[in-house]
Order: sequence, then C-alpha cells, then structure tokens
Amino acid sequence: MDAIYSPTFDNQNPINMKKHFTLLLAALAASIVLHAQITLPPAGGNKKASVSERIGITDVRIDYDRPAVNGREGKIWGGVVHYGFADLDYGTSKAAPWRAGANENTTFELSTDVTVEGKPLPAGKYGFFIAMGPERATLIFSKHHTAWGSFYYDPKDDALRVDVPVLKLSESVERLKYEFSDQKENSAVISLQWEKVKIPFTVAVDLQKEQIASFRREFNMGTFYRYWQNMHTAANYCLVNNINLEEGLSWADRSINTFFGEANFLTLSTYAGLLEKLNRKTEADSIMKKAYPMATMIQLYSYGRTLQRQKKHKEALDVYKMSYDRFGDDIYTLIGMIKGNAAVGNTKEALKFGDKALAISKDSNTKTYVEKLMTDLKAGKDISML
Repeated sequence: MDAIYSPTFDNQNPINMKKHFTLLLAALAASIVLHAQITLPPAGGNKKASVSERIGITDVRIDYDRPAVNGREGKIWGGVVHYGFADLDYGTSKAAPWRAGANENTTFELSTDVTVEGKPLPAGKYGFFIAMGPERATLIFSKHHTAWGSFYYDPKDDALRVDVPVLKLSESVERLKYEFSDQKENSAVISLQWEKVKIPFTVAVDLQKEQIASFRREFNMGTFYRYWQNMHTAANYCLVNNINLEEGLSWADRSINTFFGEANFLTLSTYAGLLEKLNRKTEADSIMKKAYPMATMIQLYSYGRTLQRQKKHKEALDVYKMSYDRFGDDIYTLIGMIKGNAAVGNTKEALKFGDKALAISKDSNTKTYVEKLMTDLKAGKDISML
C-alpha cells in the first residue's frame, strides 16, 4: 500500500516546527479562498432575483432570494416568518426582524435621494428588513447591507423605519416576489408579495430637484457643450416647469451664443420665454421677432401648444394664425386653429376649421381625432390639451 504523506514536526527543532505550521496555515488559507470563489445555487431551494425600475431619473434596485411556500399555506406568517422582533438563537441580535426574503440580506439600492411613504431616505445601498405583524408591518432600511439574514441586526444601523399596512391577497403567491406598480412620473408603489400577503409602500423622488442636479453634473462633461440641443433641453426644462429661471437663462444663452450654439426658433423662443418670466418682456418680444421667421409649421404648432399649457390662449391663437397664414390648409395648421379659437370662445370659427380638417384628413386615425375634437367642442368641453 502506498504511504500517505503527512508533514512531521521535529519537536527538537522549534524553527522547523514553526515553518511547518506556517506552511499548513498558508495551505488552509488558500483552500478557504478557493472555496469562497465557488458559485453554487442559493441554499434551501430558494431562487436569487433582482428587480429594478427607474422612477423619474432615479434607479431603484432590489436584490433578494425567493423562498417558496412549499406546502406551508397558513403557516408562513407568524410561523416561518416570526412576528415583530425575536431572538433567533444565532448571531448577535437578541431582537431580530425578518430578513424580508431568504439567505443573505435583501438589499435596496437607490441612485438618488428618495422618500419612502413620505419619509426621506438618502441615496445608497441598504439592507432591508421587516418586523411583521398581522395587520401592520415596520419596514427597516439598514446602513449595514452585507450580513447573512438578520442574525446580526443592530438598530443603531437603521437609516429609516416606516410603518405600513399588511394587505391580504385572494390568490396565493408561491414564491416571494417584489413588484413595482402604480408608476407615475415621480413615484411608484413597491410591494412584497408572498403566500396570501402583500406589503405595499410608495417610493417617490423629487424629480425636478434631481433633474436640475443631473443637468449640473452633466455640464461638466466635455461632450455636453458640443451640442446646442443639450443646453436648450436643460433651459427649456426650467422654462416649462417654472424653476431655476436665472440659471436656466444662462443655459439658454449658451445654447445660442457659445461656439457650439445655434440661433434657431427653438433656442430663441426658449430664451425669450425665460426673459419674460424674469420680467424682461421687452427683450423677450424683440427676441421672438427674430425667432418667428425661422419656425417650421410643426414648431409653430408645438409652440402654440406650449403657450396653451401656460394658459396663454390669446397668444397661442396668434401663433396658430401666423402658421395658418404662412402654410395654408394643412392638418397641423387647421388643428391649431380649432384649438386656438375654441380656447378663446370662438366656437363657430373652431367648428369651421374642424370641417376643413375633416375634408383633408388622409387616414382614419387623424379623422377620428378631429371628430373627437368637434364632438367635445360641441359638448362644451375644453379641448385645448387634447
């Protein structure tokens, strides 16, 4: 039989003995490192998952493990998932919440500051826990996000706690999941769903604040200034939302007067709009006199729509008339005249232009749209934003 090699230690030679121990420890450390690099499926038959969504310009990402009900209907809540805080007989926590999933921490990652149920939570990555109850649950966002489960949970690491209702589902969800729903421009509802329980909470962002901050960051990139469209977009955002007007005016100026700037209807009309909001109407009117001759038919129609969104209906009608006088009977000029006249109470004139628009409509979608405008107008409805 072949001999099995094993290191021998010379008890009479401490130096050799120390050398053997050093080699043994090094080999052990290497084996641990190698083992740590092995990729295996999640423990306990769970599934790894991630879900993410952009709310406004904010990225929200959830990474979690998905346990299954696996025949334990009626035994999950208050059983498999303990209520409140408990001593789990492992780790350092004597009052641990549920890990809100399985295995290692469920994590929430946010690219900007948000609010959760109206309470502020800064940008960053968080461990997510839930202290469950039959009717209400406490959501916990922890600054410590690299632990295994909640065995080492410490309330001193809490970044935010929020209480939310626990809802009942009519149909069972076999594997735990997180979903985004009720998406709006600046918010979404995120819900944890498992078995017959749903825990929803609203995440919202201050979109205007984050958008302006994003513009400022991107202005430091060399590519930003190479396109007047970028500077115009930022300036126009300030105009439309009536925010950050002074800085917006400086961006509008750059969209026209820098090396990569361009004086066109879009840049000039945005610049003029900001001037007017800053009580510099004489300058604004002078700029618009230069801008109007540069406008295309679509640009005039779009500008009229912008004026109507600002409730400047008389000014919008003037723009629509300018477009009609310049470009004649076209579907855009006619729709502009319908909306412009309707907004100032000239219903008879609006319907006259509606008949003209129907006569030249070349496809069923356009015809249906014009018919709806006329039907709503006859019913006394506001059609300016249709």
